[in-house]
Amino acid sequence: MSRPPFTLPAPLRALLGRLPEAPPAHALALALNIALARGIVSREAFESFEGRVIRVEARDAGCGLCVTFLRGRFVAGGRPADVTIRAGVADFAALALRREDPDTLFFSRRLVIEGDTDLGLVVKNTLDALDWDRLPSPLARLARALASAFPR
Repeated sequence: MSRPPFTLPAPLRALLGRLPEAPPAHALALALNIALARGIVSREAFESFEGRVIRVEARDAGCGLCVTFLRGRFVAGGRPADVTIRAGVADFAALALRREDPDTLFFSRRLVIEGDTDLGLVVKNTLDALDWDRLPSPLARLARALASAFPR
């Protein structure tokens, strides 16, 4: 018997939709910069998108974050977004845990790219090319915790 897809509880969804975007956007920018510094994410993949704004939205959480690539690093914020990448929380977790590839989610319409599709495809392809072996140990522990929170 297959398990129903994960959904956020309504009270958590309501809370997340009311939180300010800035603190988690700064955390995302920091995480992406650490990934750049450690070679987990290729800086070259983003160099041609200087000043472009990427928005990541968790549709079932009712929230999203914007980051901008400026002078070789990510910074929080920036509007309007050049591209929006939207998926459910469980789908983002499946991507991070390598349980699903971006193409599968994209073609099943669980991962949606709106706006500048060239930029969106670079981001999607960069997700495919992540080098998880370079993940710092605290993030590796977080990934293992996510894996147990989102069982197959």
